[in-house]
Amino acid sequence: MRYFLLGLCITVLMACQPATEANRYVATDITGADFAQTLSLTDHSGKPRSLADFKGKAVVLFFGYTHCPDVCPTTMLDLKKTMKLLGARADELQVLFVTLDPERDTQAVLAQFVPSFDKRFIGLRGNEQETAATAANFKIYAKKVDAQGKGGYTVDHSAGMYVFDKAGKIRLYIDYGEKPADIAHDLKLIL
Repeated sequence: MRYFLLGLCITVLMACQPATEANRYVATDITGADFAQTLSLTDHSGKPRSLADFKGKAVVLFFGYTHCPDVCPTTMLDLKKTMKLLGARADELQVLFVTLDPERDTQAVLAQFVPSFDKRFIGLRGNEQETAATAANFKIYAKKVDAQGKGGYTVDHSAGMYVFDKAGKIRLYIDYGEKPADIAHDLKLIL
C-alpha cells in the first residue's frame, strides 16, 4: 500500500508541472528555423506584399491552388472554422494563401476564391519563377501532374501550414488535417 501511495503521489506531482515550450503545442514547434524567412509576392488586389507587412499580427501561411479538388478547400474551410473559434482574437491573425499554380490562379481568380472563405484572408501570387523560388524558400514540394479532364493537370504539393508570431518569427508547422479546435488552441498561445 505504501508503494502504491508513493507512486500515486509522484504521478500527481508530475502532472502538476507546467507545460514546457516543447510540449504545449499540438502542431510542431519549429521556432528558430533558418528557412521560410522572406516572402515577396502580389496579393489578390494587386498590391506587393511581404511578411513584414503583417508584423503585429500572427500569420498562417498555406500553399495551394484554387483548382485543388480536396486538400486546399478543406484546409481553407478549417481555417474559416478556426477564425470563428478565435472569436474577437481572429482580427489579430492574418491567413495568407499562396498559389502554386500562377498559370490558372490569376489575380481575379484569387480575388474570388480566397475571400470567399473569409473576407480577411489574402491570396498571394507570383510569376512561375517567383512561385518556384518562394516554394523552395519554404521547403514546399510542388509538381504539375498531367490529368484527364477540364483543367489538364493537377498540382501535387505539400499540404501543411506555417505559423508566424506577431514579431514575424516562424513558430509552428501545422500538419494537414489538424482539427480547427487544435489549430485555434495553438494560435491562442501564439497570440
